[in-house]
Amino acid sequence: MKSFILTTTFIVAASATVSAKTNNQKVLATGYPYTQVPFTSVKIEHNSFWGARLKAAREVTVPLAFSKCESEHRYKNFDMAAYTLKHPGHPGLQTPEWDVAKFMGFSFDDTDVYKTIEGASYILQTYPDKKLKAYIDSVLNVVAAAQEPDGYLYTARTINPEHPHAWSGKKRWVKEEDLSHELYNLGHMVDAACAHYQATGSHKFIDIARRYADCVCREVGSASGKTTVVPGHQIAEMALARLYTLTGEKRYLDEAKYLLDFRGKTSFRNAYSQSHKPILEQDEAVGHAVRAGYMYAGIADVAALTKDSAYIKTVDRIWQNIYGKKVYLTGGVGARHTGESFGNNYELPNMTAYNETCAAISMVYLNERMFLLHGESKYIDCLERTLYNGVISGMSMDGGRFFYPNPLSSDGKFAFNADNNTTRQPWFGCACCPSNLCRFIPSVPGYLYGVKDNNIYVNLFAANTSTIQVGGKDVVLEESTQYPWDGDIQIRVAKSAAKNVNLLVRIPGWVQNQVLPSDLYKYSDTAKPAYTVSINGKKVDADLAANKGYLPVKNIKKGDVVRIHFDMPIRTVVANKNVKADEGRVAVERGPIVYCAEAADNQGEPVLRAVMSKQPSFDLVDNYKIQNTETKGAPAFAVKAITTQAQMLEDAANGVSVKSQKLTLIPYYAWNHRGANQMNVWFVQSLKMLDK
Repeated sequence: MKSFILTTTFIVAASATVSAKTNNQKVLATGYPYTQVPFTSVKIEHNSFWGARLKAAREVTVPLAFSKCESEHRYKNFDMAAYTLKHPGHPGLQTPEWDVAKFMGFSFDDTDVYKTIEGASYILQTYPDKKLKAYIDSVLNVVAAAQEPDGYLYTARTINPEHPHAWSGKKRWVKEEDLSHELYNLGHMVDAACAHYQATGSHKFIDIARRYADCVCREVGSASGKTTVVPGHQIAEMALARLYTLTGEKRYLDEAKYLLDFRGKTSFRNAYSQSHKPILEQDEAVGHAVRAGYMYAGIADVAALTKDSAYIKTVDRIWQNIYGKKVYLTGGVGARHTGESFGNNYELPNMTAYNETCAAISMVYLNERMFLLHGESKYIDCLERTLYNGVISGMSMDGGRFFYPNPLSSDGKFAFNADNNTTRQPWFGCACCPSNLCRFIPSVPGYLYGVKDNNIYVNLFAANTSTIQVGGKDVVLEESTQYPWDGDIQIRVAKSAAKNVNLLVRIPGWVQNQVLPSDLYKYSDTAKPAYTVSINGKKVDADLAANKGYLPVKNIKKGDVVRIHFDMPIRTVVANKNVKADEGRVAVERGPIVYCAEAADNQGEPVLRAVMSKQPSFDLVDNYKIQNTETKGAPAFAVKAITTQAQMLEDAANGVSVKSQKLTLIPYYAWNHRGANQMNVWFVQSLKMLDK
């Protein structure tokens, strides 16, 4: 079939009326006691740790994703749906062969387009680009042309409604709880449309998304005449809550709450999709880890907006289960390849860990919301751990190759990755992780700060300039730091039109000798890192427990300079004795960074056989260069590496020999840039494990 991308570029999407609140860029209160400072207010320094990640996303990841939307026929699906709408009598509609098999991949493939637009929208805020904005507009014309007159937008059905995609069912919504992903598509569309509107002020995408959301509100629910289903793959819940805060239209919030309230109450019940019981009865993280994380984040959103204490208690106890029994040291979740799912309590295997990149992203969403609910630093501690380890490991430093799973050890042979691969891949048939990174990485500036009353919460540390609203007045902060490589941070108050403003500095858990806010992991060395916070040279001190893990710097004014120092010793970590996979083993971290050893840095030695001493000593190596040989032409990049003396077990003629050797460790996120080889996070330290 002829491509209609060029012709549909000139089609104007039908426009719905957006409320005055949206026209004026005013967003309703989210209901949370604490407020996230939006990505539009935070400018990351280009030559910084996160500046490099944003640059890779802007220059490589997002353009690659858009190109894949073309080459993998994502746009073509919209074109074909638009053609069907224009030619409803086409004879091909009577046959299942009418070009569907050529172009339709998965029923959720439309979301690759939405997620890429979302990431590109975030990028536009940091890097204004008229060509990129125009390109997004042209793509939105393609999307709009595929929308049915009543707002329904799901190419898997519209292309050939008589013979839709095999996962879609004969009628709308009938297979939603199983495989159709109609509401999942809605969720990503709405999230992307909200981001696009916030970044550009354009109504183009938000109007399309609202028309589909309105269709869902009319057709899906518990009232007579509606189809009573809940999402098979959650995300619509938090997207509809976001749409409510943007438009003020309560029907979106009501629909989000319905989608949660009826979970476990329909005829389709399955732990895989967390529909095995009503959410208020759930107390353990189970099933597909991405679906779960999105749902828990949605519960938090609806809890905040409706002040539903039962919802809050539910998400609190599930969070406690995850961070007490089911999260990896890297902040990743999802122990099992089967079902891409959580395992049992303390089931945390290393080489066979799934730890899907999307699941790590969902944990960032969840922990940010837990902070917004409770204002406690422990949630940002967990967010930070996931961000620096479990999330960015999913994308190569150049931005062009991706992990689906993220194991904590590799023999260089086990096909831990999707599509039976042992290295990062340039794309996947099921491309949810690359496109999710497209939308997530550019949104990171929005996680740096929070606000409540006259308090600004410094949650994450990164070089940036931010304009933060406190009581309707601007406070401009200029932060400089090399974090996470060192613990020195300076924040200068460049402007403050507000009075009596306090800066609350998060003192990370790793500084306070706490790996996680549970007993799942603990430090095994004797280090006692110190920290200092001063304003204009005068030390500030306070009771951290009384301030939920934050140190208040009171009454900041224009010209004030706040200096923060965190000691960053190299630490060893052991796991709870119930984690059998880590028994007798030790891991290494420094600051928020988890380290691993890779054969490529250790003369090709089998690092899975490395034994670390009971009281290891470490040296820090500055500016350690790692060459990215997986991507042609990609430049080398520098990290801080760690070295220590270890014993290597080797096969010998008369049994096993032991030799002493320097072991080099690199940040976990940096592994696998030199091809498939051995990697390990947890090192044997005790032969007790052999007694089992």
